Amino acid sequence: MRYEAHLATIFVLSVAALHAQDSALTTSGKWHNFLDETASPLTLGAVIFNAGVSQVTNSDPRYGLGRPAFGQRIGASAADIASQNFFSDFLLASALHEDTRYFRRGPEYRFWSRVGYAVSRSVIVRKDEGGDTFNWANVTGTAMSVGLSNAYYPSASRTSGAMALHFATSVAGAGFGNLAPEFWPDVRQWLKRHL
Repeated sequence: MRYEAHLATIFVLSVAALHAQDSALTTSGKWHNFLDETASPLTLGAVIFNAGVSQVTNSDPRYGLGRPAFGQRIGASAADIASQNFFSDFLLASALHEDTRYFRRGPEYRFWSRVGYAVSRSVIVRKDEGGDTFNWANVTGTAMSVGLSNAYYPSASRTSGAMALHFATSVAGAGFGNLAPEFWPDVRQWLKRHL
């Protein structure tokens, strides 16, 4: 469930970040970054999509079936996204001086180089003062979000195995989610030329 949510929220924030790559975000900027990412229409779509997939597959969070379960899944998905964004993109990014926005590599690089770069950003991040470092904000923020989900997930979804799976898919999802802002401008430009 968390992968798709992260994909959509990363995409929303990253497209906006394409125009401000050279300026470091202040703490206030990181707060607004978190708000913009969390309150975007694509995030709402991701919440509903994630809840729908979880409902159809009866997977984590295991609320069961029926309308009440779907409503609970929507709430859990929204809380997952909001908490992960808060911990990763605001709280820890501010404390650790990391810039969690995605900085696009662009078409001057080869395809697989761009794919590798985009995926690697889930564990490598730009520091506020420039240069790269381990993405503590994403990794630790994801772990904090997964831990917080124990407050509202049903007991069947609070096992160590379920938590490890949520953590792994969220961290991986952050990397794969970066493929959208990396390649969307190319796709959009292609569509403009051919349609």
